Parts: sequence; C-alpha cells; structure tokens
Amino acid sequence: MVKSTIDSLPEVASVEPSSAGARYGVIPGDRIVSVNGVSPRDILEWQRLVDSVEFDLQILRGRETLDIAVERVVGESFGVSVSSAVFDRIHTCDNHCEFCFIYQLPKGMRKSLYMKDDDYRLSFLFGNFTTLTRFTEADLERVIEEKLSPLYVSIHAVKPGMRAEMLRNIRGGFSLRWMKILLENAISVRAQIVLCPGLNDGEVLEETLAGLLEEFPLLESIAIVPLGLSRFNSEERMRVQTAEEARHTISVVSKWQQRFTEVLGFQTIHLADEFYLVAGISVPESEHYDGFPMLEDGVGLVRSFQDSFKGTGPDVSGKSDGFFASVDVSSPTDYVRVINPAGDTSLRTGSPTSVTLRRRTPRTPGPIGIVTGSYGATVMRSLLEDFPYEDVDVIEVKNQYFGGNTAVAGLMTYEDIVQTLRSEAISRTYLLPDVCLNEGVFLDGGTIEALSREFDVEVIATSGGQLRKRLEQAKGEASHV
Repeated sequence: MVKSTIDSLPEVASVEPSSAGARYGVIPGDRIVSVNGVSPRDILEWQRLVDSVEFDLQILRGRETLDIAVERVVGESFGVSVSSAVFDRIHTCDNHCEFCFIYQLPKGMRKSLYMKDDDYRLSFLFGNFTTLTRFTEADLERVIEEKLSPLYVSIHAVKPGMRAEMLRNIRGGFSLRWMKILLENAISVRAQIVLCPGLNDGEVLEETLAGLLEEFPLLESIAIVPLGLSRFNSEERMRVQTAEEARHTISVVSKWQQRFTEVLGFQTIHLADEFYLVAGISVPESEHYDGFPMLEDGVGLVRSFQDSFKGTGPDVSGKSDGFFASVDVSSPTDYVRVINPAGDTSLRTGSPTSVTLRRRTPRTPGPIGIVTGSYGATVMRSLLEDFPYEDVDVIEVKNQYFGGNTAVAGLMTYEDIVQTLRSEAISRTYLLPDVCLNEGVFLDGGTIEALSREFDVEVIATSGGQLRKRLEQAKGEASHV
C-alpha cells in the first residue's frame, strides 16, 4: 500500500507519440498514483523518478488501478506530461504586503490569478518571487541536494524591522538567513526590490543596497522595480512615485551600481525601465545592460525593443505565456529547463520563447494601428519619428480596468481594447502584442476570437524586429495598390 501525502493525484495531460509512455499505453486522463512506490510531490520529483531506464508505475484509470513495469530503450523518453506543477499543497503566502498586486485585482477574474504563493518550487520552475518566510530546513536540504537554482527572492529591505513591516510578517525580519545559506552552497539567487515611495526608497534604499553588498555579495542580480498600483488599492501609504522621486532613485542607483562594480568587478543592480519613463529620462544605451539578462523584470525592455526595431541589436525581447504562468500553464512539464526562464508575475514580462503568429488576411491593404499600453505608446511614438511609415498610428490603450499606474502592454484587457478601438475614426488593421494574451485569452477573460470578429486584428510577437518586419510588409503592400 502506497502512503500518499499529496492532495490530489496528478493527471496525465499529454503523451508524446513514439515515447515509452505511449508504448506502454499511458493515456491523457490517467492519474499517477506512484513511481517505484513513491507518490511524487511535484513535477520535479516526477521527472526525477521517471528519468530511470526502468521503473514501476502505478496509475488510476477511472476506478481501475493499473501497474506498469516500464523499461525504456536507449534514447527513448518517457514522454508523459502532467497537468500541474505541485501535487501536494502549494506553500501559499502568509505575508500581507501593502504593495501586493494580487490584493489590488478586481473581482470576477479567473480564479487562478488570485493565488498568492510563497513556494520555492514555483520560484525555481516559473521565476515566482519568494520571501522565504515559509522556507524550512527540509526545503533547504532539498534545494541544495537537487541544486534547484536559480531561485528568485523578494528582498524589499534588509533591516529586520523594516522588512518585517513591509511584509507584515514577523518572520520577514529573519528569513533572509536562508538566502545567505543558499548562496554559500552555490545556489544562484536573483533578488528583487519593489520600491514604495516614502517607505523603502531614499535612505532606506541606500541602507538596503549597502547591506546587500556587505552581507550578500554572491547575489546574481538585484532588480529594482516600481510599485504597481491599481485603482483597487486600499492601502493609504501606497502611492505612485513622482517624476522627481524617479530621478532621485536613478541617481542613487547609479551611485551604487558604480560601487558594486568597484567592489565585485561586475554589475549586479538593475533598474526597471519605468523609472526612466516616469522621470522623462532616456533609457541607457545597450552596453549598460550587459546582454539584457533582466528583461523578465522589465529591465532593458525599452532599449532592447528600440535596438531590434532599428536593426542595431539582437531581437531578444519576447514573451512567455501570459500573466502568472505558474497557475495558468496547461502543461508545467514544458517549463522545466536546464536554465529556468522566469515566468510572468505581477508587472513583469516573460522570457523569450517561440511564438506562433496569428495573421488575418485584410480585406484590402489599409492603414496600420499599433495597439499598446501607455508606456509602450510613449516609446513607440518617439521611435517612429525617425522612420518614414505613412498611415501608421500608435493606438494607446489606457488601462481603465486596473487603473492606477498600470500602463504596461502586458496588462491590457479585452474590455479596454474594445472601447479604445471603437472610438477610432477610421478602420485599420490593428497589430496587437502577444504579451497581453495567454493562449488567446486576455486577463479579463475576453478572447482574441471575439476581438477579431469586430476588428481586423493581428497578434504579433512582442519584439521590435517583428514589428519592423510587419511594417515593412505593409509598406510594400501599399506601394502595389
């Protein structure tokens, strides 16, 4: 009798043709009971168990329990994907941060978006940030033994009192001790600071960066991102940063970037693009971003997009699979990679993956409308001034759904896009960035199919190079009319 500690048996989502799983008759809908007598806790343990050449698999098909002795031939994969990443109970977050974007979501969105996790496994698999307040000795042992690296850790402040205050959790004051042990055991950690005006910026930010340099010099990266506010925010202390505050933050971070480089010999701190956009300052040149390693945190996206559009840099921007990939993904198995890409969380974009373009054939070649959020519109209008594209307009979609300072293209909703396009005076072919969609669905539940029934819409990859290619194509089509 297998002793199970899981909440629900993982379900087979797909089976690759010509795989060992297909050869032994495993089919979608089967439920995994055990492998070699062990009930896997999560996708990580599942993959480790089925990586053997021989293993005993027990599955539940309907009410029938089947025992299968699997023996793979050389070079053959098992080829079975399951439908969830965590089979036992997800470590949910018991912090109560004032700045948490999940608390600011409107009612009525799909249930998965309201899940607030603090699970190191989802941090490794999807790039979700963990505060380590629920981390245990057993978790530490597993991470080190299985080399689950990198992990993504929310810092916000290093002084125990301030961090506990920001997390509204007394354990937040001492949970960074786990991070020090992880770093000492060669586990890469990518840190994030959500900067809240009047709370952890200014002198507190300087104290935090000084503390990180002294106590955690082995950090792989430190991303500083702005507070994201929606119109549903109920916290009195949370407010949008001013242009002056953004300029001051840029000045402080520049000083500490230089200091980190002098001490460590390389750059660790990265500042999100929004600070430059709010401050009205041009983003740094591409050399500043050293290969753009932090695109998933909104660091260097603007410069990367500009360079790829102009053809002066690689086309490295892109998307993953939408907002909160860890809870919306259809097959988490696909996300387990040797080098883990960060999934989407809060205001972050995703990592580059292959993208299938959706292209409608327009009735007749006509003007192009580039649909994007407020931040994107600012960048796009400035960029297009240097290029001779006629009949191309930038359509700014103001985010009424979330409100606040929500202005990134990845959080555009069906409702806001429809209202914006209906107000357009002329009919256009609208280019929509794929980053605002998850398998054809917008955050508010609307679909690209519904949008396409009313408007001539193309979904294109969120990259400067792809946009330039499409505009050149439209220019060529117009010249033959």
